[in-house]
Amino acid sequence: MNVFFAKLRHLATDTALRTRLLYVLGGLFLFRALSAAPAPGIDALRLSEFLAQNQLLGFFNVFSGGGLANLSLVMLGVSPYITASITMQLLTVMSPRLKALHAEEGETGRHTFTQYTRLLSLPLAVIQGFGFLTLLSNQGVITGLSTFAFITTLVVIAAGSTLLMWLGELLTEFGIGNGVSLIIFAGIVAGLPQAAGQLLFTFDRAELPLYLGFLIAALAVVYGVVVMTEAERPIPVTHARQVRAGRVYGGVSTFLPLRLNHAGVIPIIFAGSVLLFPQMILSALSSVDSAFISRVSEWVLAFLSSQLLYGVAYFALVFLFTYFYTAVTFEPDTIAKNLQRGGAFIPGVRPGDRTAEYLGAVIARLTLAGALGLGAVAILPLIMQAATGIATLALGGTALLIVVSVALEFIRRVDSQLSLREY
Repeated sequence: MNVFFAKLRHLATDTALRTRLLYVLGGLFLFRALSAAPAPGIDALRLSEFLAQNQLLGFFNVFSGGGLANLSLVMLGVSPYITASITMQLLTVMSPRLKALHAEEGETGRHTFTQYTRLLSLPLAVIQGFGFLTLLSNQGVITGLSTFAFITTLVVIAAGSTLLMWLGELLTEFGIGNGVSLIIFAGIVAGLPQAAGQLLFTFDRAELPLYLGFLIAALAVVYGVVVMTEAERPIPVTHARQVRAGRVYGGVSTFLPLRLNHAGVIPIIFAGSVLLFPQMILSALSSVDSAFISRVSEWVLAFLSSQLLYGVAYFALVFLFTYFYTAVTFEPDTIAKNLQRGGAFIPGVRPGDRTAEYLGAVIARLTLAGALGLGAVAILPLIMQAATGIATLALGGTALLIVVSVALEFIRRVDSQLSLREY
């Protein structure tokens, strides 16, 4: 406890750290101010009813930072930028040039790779904005928009998404932690007072045991998410002794940490996008006079409206995408080559191909446990709603995973900054 208060006092007295924290708070305040500015021509009551009935748009609202709930000027949030980042990472598998930019050409290559991601996020913002405006217009949420007003609103929300992308990068550079993650975190946390107020307004003494059971379950889930986020498998690594200029180097033992949840929340984003965009496209095409499109739309929408089928499909997609993303980002061959070049080896395992096979087998077993845990967190809201019968108590597993991950990373970054200044 004394260490905590000492670090807190150091945090308050250090000018540079205080400036970074104030920069983060100012950026998040600007984001929340933009989230409160609604787009024109919105039926607020119809919007709230539509979002309450649509599980997928509720999922997207999490990643928009809560902007979709108000149809604000930043209703898309940082979702286009996240989608562009994921797309660029996947393209590194197919393009050796992009892979070299991302991993092998140093700071200049990473800057160029980031610039490509920014450029890709703009057309994605336009496409997503057009899809949402068309969907919401067909549902009667947005009314009275002429063609000129529709185009103007589309330009404004695409510009709002670009502004948030820029704001997130500024927070990353001049603040503490990842700016995009902090924006999503702020949007989720900002919705907690409203959810608590709604729960308090509908409070019933007869259901007090249910509320207590939910509180215990929530604490258990938070503990499980923290354990899953922080869990890792240390692989022992020994550096061979080398004699240079009469001096002995190496001979020390370290470890290579392999995370249980190597993919983070990326598989949940992938799975949600796969389930979300077909619904957007089919809903936007519902006005087309075609019997075939109507039958396909009805079948897909009926499939997604079933809680059981939706939960099974969601869990399966999260499980598959966890393996896929881990295979894309974790390369045992590259790690084995780097260890061999550095004169390091895993005790009991031959350097080279055998080391790559060993690392591949270990990460496959870890990914199995991580994929099952991530899938369970993803469908947690559906399980809670089915168990309690109350939608308000549907604990958002995805939102909880993001909040816990971002909070732990932010605390870790602040602690590293304090440790650096102490030395």
